[in-house]
Amino acid sequence: MTIAGLDVRELVELALLLIAVGALSGFLAGLFGIGGGAVLVPVFYECFRLAGVPLEVRMPLCIGTSLAVIIPTSIRSFRAHYARGAVDMEVLRAWWLAILIGVIAGSITARYAPEQLFKYVFVAVAWSATIRLWFAHDSWNLGEEMPKGILMKAFGFLVGLLSTLMGIGGGLFSNLLMTFYGRPIHQAVATSSALAVLISIPGALGYIYAGWPAAARFPAVTALQFPLALGYVSLIGALLVMPMSLWTAPFGVKAAHAMSKRMLEIAFGCYLFIVGGRFVISLVNGQ
Repeated sequence: MTIAGLDVRELVELALLLIAVGALSGFLAGLFGIGGGAVLVPVFYECFRLAGVPLEVRMPLCIGTSLAVIIPTSIRSFRAHYARGAVDMEVLRAWWLAILIGVIAGSITARYAPEQLFKYVFVAVAWSATIRLWFAHDSWNLGEEMPKGILMKAFGFLVGLLSTLMGIGGGLFSNLLMTFYGRPIHQAVATSSALAVLISIPGALGYIYAGWPAAARFPAVTALQFPLALGYVSLIGALLVMPMSLWTAPFGVKAAHAMSKRMLEIAFGCYLFIVGGRFVISLVNGQ
């Protein structure tokens, strides 16, 4: 028996996989303050590949759907960290507008960029972060305090832009920046959960906008495989992942505060290395 060209057994397997990924992404949202997007994007990529989504739109569809899922998980993660008094509100106030402008720029780029660009950005940033987390010493600092003025705004813009192109909540970049300026990683993780809220909502809306032309060129993406898709956001994928991610996010917060600084850095680096490697394979094989 088939539905929309897919075997029912395959559909069930995809659904179970997405639910399991939802649980994992929620936990990681709390653990690393990353919104879970760096886990969601690679797994969505495999699910959408199995579902027959055209290669030309597969990666942006993964990113847009990831940003939509991040919305509720990042809100819940932020509330849990805020309740512990760990969020740096000064950084949040300094970055919010620049991040929003970066998200808008990323959404416009997504409308016109080739599919490979998203993978190159994902791999370059993920593996750069891995090197920093695994091998950096305390002497690898840019300063004792976070910068002020135009440099701080420029950092915020880059966080918003690159996060939107990767489908993540911004925690990857803000974690690294804050630790480079001597902030404890636990505080960086907590603050990143707040930034994920600022990035995910306008980012998801931007991918809905960016995906309208693609939906016209590839009607099968919305009419068959993902009948409730809006632009580059698959509502079916999002709805399967969200409930479990909401449930598991607080467990990740508890785990983060129970781990040592070094243990948290090594764990974060391991997971970034793995997901970056998946897209290197994809770029080499052209699929």
